[in-house]
Amino acid sequence: MMAAAAPILRARGLSVGYPGAARAVLEGFDLDLAPGEIVAVLGASGVGKSSLLRALAGLQPAVRGTLEMDGAPLVGVHPRVAVAFQDPGLLPWLTLERNVAYGLNFKRQPAATAADRRARVERAIAEVGLSHARHLRPAQLSGGMAQRTALARCLARQPSVLLLDEPFGALDEVTRAGMQQLLLQVVADFGTAAILITHDIDEALAVADRVLLLGGSPGRLAGQWPVRLPQPREDHLAELGALRVEILTCLRDSMRHAAPAAGASRTAVLHV
Repeated sequence: MMAAAAPILRARGLSVGYPGAARAVLEGFDLDLAPGEIVAVLGASGVGKSSLLRALAGLQPAVRGTLEMDGAPLVGVHPRVAVAFQDPGLLPWLTLERNVAYGLNFKRQPAATAADRRARVERAIAEVGLSHARHLRPAQLSGGMAQRTALARCLARQPSVLLLDEPFGALDEVTRAGMQQLLLQVVADFGTAAILITHDIDEALAVADRVLLLGGSPGRLAGQWPVRLPQPREDHLAELGALRVEILTCLRDSMRHAAPAAGASRTAVLHV
């Protein structure tokens, strides 16, 4: 039997909070992310999903716990970890091509020749299907094209890990389905691993190799499910339906046992 690959990203006992807060928003989170794996993280609003992603990206220090990348301590921003948010964050005065190239010569990025940077940008743009639009500016792009550009900007960095914070949430259903398929293609072509934060159970089941559910207050890992179904997943609706029911049941249980902070209102938002 072949040994399992060592995790590319590992979290142990990760807790995330904010200065002045009475308690952490996320507590005791563990994760082993394998190369080429897509992990979807679900949970109601306010349970710590985005805080988790910022901590993994090095954008917010953890209160407790450890993070490792390839077995080495992960402290701060790492050049092989790329992040995409719901807002593509494109610079309006730059063309699509220059937006994709933006940041490749920043200090934390590995040294590369101009020719190598151009090749990486060209490959990333081609991967997301936007070679024809390389000279357009953000105002000329549709929402889907803008998100593809943001994804290409990540890919140009040749990351080992993609962190995606609800990047498809503002898109229409057809465009969103196309972006989900593009994510699967990108992971297959680039060999990157990905963590997808989403409110949408169906989206998680459509793309993920594993689904994690955060629940409680503070947020903790309430459950996880491997999704051992081949693509396309729509050919396996009965199995997906059974998993969906399990996740919803666990979600409802975790919400019943969550105690909001005194004086705080708590609104759960999850697309079911």
